[in-house]
Amino acid sequence: MTIDNAVSPAQRALAVLGDDVTESALKRYLEGLPGVDATGLEQRAAALGTRSIKAASKAWALDRIIELIDLTTLEGADTPGKVRSLVAKALVPDATDGSTPRVAAVCVYGDMVPFAVEALGAAHAAGRATEPGDGLVNVAAVATAFPSGRASLAVKLADTADAVAAGADEIDMVIDRGAFLAGRYGTVFDEIVAVKEACRRADGSYAHLKVILETGELNTYDNVRRASWLSILAGGDFIKTSTGKVSPAATLPVTLLMLEVVRDWHRLTGERIGVKPAGGIRSSKDAIKYLVTVAETVGEEWLQPHLFRFGASSLLNDVLLQRQKLRSGHYSGADYVTID
Repeated sequence: MTIDNAVSPAQRALAVLGDDVTESALKRYLEGLPGVDATGLEQRAAALGTRSIKAASKAWALDRIIELIDLTTLEGADTPGKVRSLVAKALVPDATDGSTPRVAAVCVYGDMVPFAVEALGAAHAAGRATEPGDGLVNVAAVATAFPSGRASLAVKLADTADAVAAGADEIDMVIDRGAFLAGRYGTVFDEIVAVKEACRRADGSYAHLKVILETGELNTYDNVRRASWLSILAGGDFIKTSTGKVSPAATLPVTLLMLEVVRDWHRLTGERIGVKPAGGIRSSKDAIKYLVTVAETVGEEWLQPHLFRFGASSLLNDVLLQRQKLRSGHYSGADYVTID
């Protein structure tokens, strides 16, 4: 089975379900998925987490981590000035080393999008229609009443449309966890489909849609697997672990499980879907574990910004300090990088 990226979510789901996209069809399909072997999943994640990389590969890994970061600020106290500073760091992560790559995107609340777009300037405007990962820094906006998702559909769609109209290249939406946990899969499916349509720009192109599962609230690995499949069926370009506002946020076993879903989807349809672990990944050492897990599960081709991201705020600083260590032979103090 091969699915064209241009097909509608309803056509995509119909091709997989083999039936009309109804509540009962979704329930039958999702609840018919094999159960997750929790012990096996956690053991495999732990084994992948112990893999080491050669010293010669560390410089490559550190640069690749930077290229995969969505540099994020999602605080109620965010200001235009803070967003401009974030953009400046995204464009020039290390002013002492011009070889430092740029991050993939800056991620902000919707009302901060205009300031991020303005700060990125002409380079952003010229690159909006391209795929993520071409060296340009994209603007990602959280939407749909992030982080709770507790708002009417009309409000969620307006939230999304406003961010896209302001220039957001990517939308990070949250699913209705209450509806999902109550087994109302059709409600969640329809909402994702509607948000995807709200990502349409005036020129007919779409902002990329990342669907946040908030795995810390889904309680079981089986639910994470079902929510991942549901989000892909409904048209998500990425599946994302967390908002970063709920504990636990990203974990290696959960990310491994989501990567396995993406692998199985690709085998079934030929379509590549992205994965974004977000929240709690703060060190280069931990980020490298995720790189290894991606490479071992879906292949190294997924280690590019349009297929894998880290949602992080403090991770970049640790990576920069590690790069400086490789270059100079000694660790710099924390004041050698900017404070976020």
